[in-house]
Amino acid sequence: MVKFSFSAVASAIALSACIVTTDAFVPASRQSTQFGVGTMSKTDQLSMTATLEQPPLAPLTIWGDKIENIRDVQAEYRKRPAPGFAPTISASAVGLGESPSAEEQIAYFRENATSLKQMMEENCAVIFRDFSLMKEQEGFVKFYEALGMKTCLDPLHSVSARPTVDGNKNSPVYEAVNKESRKNFFIGMHNEFVGTRAPRAAAFVCFKAAETGGEFLIADGRAMFRDLSPDLVEKLYNRQIRYSVMELPFFGWIENLPEPVQSPVSGLIKGLASAAINAKVDFSVDLRWGEAGYDNTKMLQARAPSQPPIVRHPVTGEPTWFCNVHSHSSKLRKDRESKYGAERFEDGASQINKSDMFFGDDGDITDEDLREMDEVTYKNVQFVKMTEGDVVLLDNYKCMHGRNVFDGTRKHGVAWFEGWEGEEEMKAAAEPVP
Repeated sequence: MVKFSFSAVASAIALSACIVTTDAFVPASRQSTQFGVGTMSKTDQLSMTATLEQPPLAPLTIWGDKIENIRDVQAEYRKRPAPGFAPTISASAVGLGESPSAEEQIAYFRENATSLKQMMEENCAVIFRDFSLMKEQEGFVKFYEALGMKTCLDPLHSVSARPTVDGNKNSPVYEAVNKESRKNFFIGMHNEFVGTRAPRAAAFVCFKAAETGGEFLIADGRAMFRDLSPDLVEKLYNRQIRYSVMELPFFGWIENLPEPVQSPVSGLIKGLASAAINAKVDFSVDLRWGEAGYDNTKMLQARAPSQPPIVRHPVTGEPTWFCNVHSHSSKLRKDRESKYGAERFEDGASQINKSDMFFGDDGDITDEDLREMDEVTYKNVQFVKMTEGDVVLLDNYKCMHGRNVFDGTRKHGVAWFEGWEGEEEMKAAAEPVP
């Protein structure tokens, strides 16, 4: 992680040389401790690195066709019975006994793969408990392979290297946000997507639970769509939304330059930054000048293209909330500081990792609208206290996820999936929805 210099020359060099991660992209720890992955010698790690093939890129985000008359669609959807959400399956409840062997557990997942994936599609997520198989990375991989899940690269791949659990750069199992310096940072509810790419599904695993807190959070995007007021749904959908994905707050020195040169220098810096960022990411980024911090320091803010906050599910066609306002709104994050404490900025890169959300036409979203989205989100959040070996398998388009604050040492991992065996058959069999 590059630490930006605050001098004019170093700032320009840094802008043209590197890109860093952002909270909008879900920042990740650079540490790679070894909880839940067993003990491997250096020789074993080098051998594994040589034999593992890199997974494919995360698939392109499926925005789908525009939903005509979104208000009417919501009204029709509200007439339908509320679908189920996140059922739990335990090893003992499915007849595996108290201490089933790894082979017995793998056989269960393989034999029931179709029904378990169908359960995920119908209920957004499935929580697996009391399976010893997934307490270590090797067993976790065997779990999702038995289900027929197809791994892909972390969607952050184009902008940053999220650490893997075992330290192998080609490993399909990534660190969740376990970093000690981020323990008092409540990760708001979001779907995983970066620019033009979004995994179809994910499996989150607990290798070591935090001593206090650290619950994994999930919420049903269909319920969000149902519960938001029609006026707000219509306004957000028609105007769309866009995110600012980073802030570069290093340019106060420009205002100390002679006035005649401030404009050309600002233009040069913006051009350098724009070229560097757009060369790195696979989506268009729009830079604009603004002010940040208590002292209103001159900064550059990077905004992603506008997008709809509601999409139709790629398999079932259900309308679902696909919007990261709860995690990305600077106002909502600031409000949470009164409960959890201020965000900790450990280095210059952390100062850059700030996001926000606006209407797609760049208009500000009112505090009243943000309050409603926040309240409806919390109404639908489920706190999942995971223990070693527990897994949450979720559909990334229907199910938002987040993480509670914690104390102690937490080691959770995640695998991302581009799809699964039988997905096309599910899509063909899906019943029409409003």
